[in-house]
Amino acid sequence: MSTPQGAPGFCRDCLAAVEPQDTRCPQCRGPRLMRHTEIHELAIAHIDCDAFYAAVEKRDNPDLMDKPVIIGGGTRGVVSTACYVARVKGVKSAMPMFKALALCPDATVIRPDIRKYSAVGKEVRELMLELTPQVEPISIDEAFLDLTGTTRLHAKSPALSLATLLKTIETKVGITASAGLSYNKYLAKVASDLEKPRGFSVIGKAEAKSFLAEKSVSLIWGVGRAFQAQLLKDGISLIGQLQNMERSELMRRYGVMGARLYHLARGEDARHVSPHDESKSISAETTFNHDISSFEALERILWQLAEKVSWRAKKDDLAGQTVVLKLKTTDFKIRGRNTTLDEPTQLAHRIFSAALPMLKREATGTEFRLIGVGISNLSTAVTETKSLDARVETLTKAERAIDKLRGKFGKHAVERGLSFKIDND
Repeated sequence: MSTPQGAPGFCRDCLAAVEPQDTRCPQCRGPRLMRHTEIHELAIAHIDCDAFYAAVEKRDNPDLMDKPVIIGGGTRGVVSTACYVARVKGVKSAMPMFKALALCPDATVIRPDIRKYSAVGKEVRELMLELTPQVEPISIDEAFLDLTGTTRLHAKSPALSLATLLKTIETKVGITASAGLSYNKYLAKVASDLEKPRGFSVIGKAEAKSFLAEKSVSLIWGVGRAFQAQLLKDGISLIGQLQNMERSELMRRYGVMGARLYHLARGEDARHVSPHDESKSISAETTFNHDISSFEALERILWQLAEKVSWRAKKDDLAGQTVVLKLKTTDFKIRGRNTTLDEPTQLAHRIFSAALPMLKREATGTEFRLIGVGISNLSTAVTETKSLDARVETLTKAERAIDKLRGKFGKHAVERGLSFKIDND
């Protein structure tokens, strides 16, 4: 939320300082002026690449530049990302593909290339790290940055450094990103969503409470549709209403979440930018072309997904102590189940074994359109303790041996038991 004329600022295109009376940059004559009364005092930023997957595909195929592009699966899949041309037609992320194509029948649909997107995301991450080591990745294409103390290092304020970074991403990587700047993570994230694409918005301390007051409670981190409905039932729809309530009252009504409502409604967020929070979970899922109710068919797919999760965990030297199963019914309702292990694991057979009983309880004739599995509660991987179960110990040794063969001859050099291909394309 930028302050208009009368406040200090700079040109977002050439970074030249602008005077209060300027309506265009005095140097490059560009109209993209960034002004705010606290512009050079704030240091917590959030960067989010614009329509990331679609932007990468358009970069690599300029013929698509002005056309609607949807990244996602087949007709039974969902939209991973839609470019802004498609979004104008109403296409949104997580929308069923058949609905997206009904809204935008002339769209070019491209299957996700996660390996390519990960490589581009890594390029962007490295540019962030050149600015500050305090980078907390949230996903492949977004992160929080703490720019405190970087003024002396870069000979410019955090705001100018952030604007420089956005320009560098655009010129070097070939995609665009939007940024939010504030005094804490919550407001930086809110700010980054205000002016997409190619946005740069600021929320300062002086304006935070009044800015939030008129916004829906859905803007508060952690308030999903169900909780929003609960608040609405209690007569609360705007953040300003929460600002007029005592912390004790909110906690009495909503427990721990009440404390979060109290603080975030006032623009208070004590969380620090933590470079160590890079991965919250590792997961894999697939959407079927035809609904599946057979436990045996779901079991085979679960094994394939467990192997994918295991491979990613091993690649990043991570292990998870909680195994999560995700199922989506034909009416798009999500069933999420989880179980906690005695110790963290990155082994496919342990992930599969933990998820299998949960699948058995759910696969009793219900038709599903999607299945996924993942691990969370992550930590750096260590050698797992020797199992007292001889069968488990044998499976572990076999998996480690297969890992070595795959490392030498390729990921698909060896296939195990349930892992034969099932075509869901």
